[in-house]
Amino acid sequence: MGLTSHKVLAVAVFAAVVLFALTVWRWPHLARRGVRPVLGRVGLLFATQVAIFAAVALVANRSFLFYASWDDLFGRETGMGTVLAHDTNPSGVVTAAQTPISAGIPLGGPASRRGLVRETDIAGPRSHIVSAAYVYLPPQYFQPRYKHHLFPAAIVLTGYPGAAKALVSRLDYPTVARAQAAAHRMEPMVLVMLRPTVAPPRDTECVDVPHGPQTETYFARDIPDVITHSYRVGPGLTHWGIIGDSTGGYCALKIAMHHPHDFGAAVGLSAYYKAAEDTTTGDLFHGDETLRHQADLMWMLHHENPPGTSLLVTTSRHGEKNLASTQRFIAAVKAPARVSSIILPSGGHNYNTWKREIPAALVWMGKRLD
Repeated sequence: MGLTSHKVLAVAVFAAVVLFALTVWRWPHLARRGVRPVLGRVGLLFATQVAIFAAVALVANRSFLFYASWDDLFGRETGMGTVLAHDTNPSGVVTAAQTPISAGIPLGGPASRRGLVRETDIAGPRSHIVSAAYVYLPPQYFQPRYKHHLFPAAIVLTGYPGAAKALVSRLDYPTVARAQAAAHRMEPMVLVMLRPTVAPPRDTECVDVPHGPQTETYFARDIPDVITHSYRVGPGLTHWGIIGDSTGGYCALKIAMHHPHDFGAAVGLSAYYKAAEDTTTGDLFHGDETLRHQADLMWMLHHENPPGTSLLVTTSRHGEKNLASTQRFIAAVKAPARVSSIILPSGGHNYNTWKREIPAALVWMGKRLD
């Protein structure tokens, strides 16, 4: 029985109800003194609590699809994603690149061998936003033969609310990027890792909110300018990409589509395609329908000229809620935009799934930057 199946949920709920009823029925008998009655009370309470917790967890998992299967839950789902390139010309021909991608190797040694991750605050001169970030510099950055080289760079975003450190400690972006460059699958790349929550606890959906946080300006203009002036990173779309998961994935796609002359590639891992509007976002648009349309990526594809950038979207056939919307997004992309996808057989909305997609996504992005 699958983790998200009705049978598993029914068994968990049934077990919780039975154990609760058994506890109520047997409690007078177990209220006596002695070792056995005490152990009986402890055992029934523990079993009941476990059953109730399991039932609640299964309901939450079915609602939010954090894990798609038992293998996904226990980290045994390890099949790596492969990139499928979709032809955006009217002919509709589809080709696939089936190159296996490794998950990376541990970092170790001096900066010229392992690279360096710097924790810093990035202050935006236009947006006046300041946010903590982790900047990964590849080993080649410290090697003499690269001292005049301008490196490509990618902004890496978490979901909402997210923790920027998780991009280093949980999703292993520096380790994966180093491994792929060492295997000559991609050029060495600088990574600027941070969360999209720049006005906590508010979720701004990477929108320039009227009379509020200018989040899109911060990510699209300020960060590239600050990094290109602070590090040996090249400017413009041949040097810059953006990647993110969940809310960060939506932000990545939207920013690249809004700024196709500044970003050569964007990756949306488990992304959605329209700005959320709820209690966490507040009023993002203040009645401005133009802004609301601009935050709807499907509306943009249908009503505006196609952006001349490369897009990669990911989903799973089992375990992700965005499968249907991702397929519609792929079908709507037209030249000169280019779209590719990673569609896993199974995988939920979680770190384990994204770790299976990140290596192939970074290689794909690296091939589209200088």
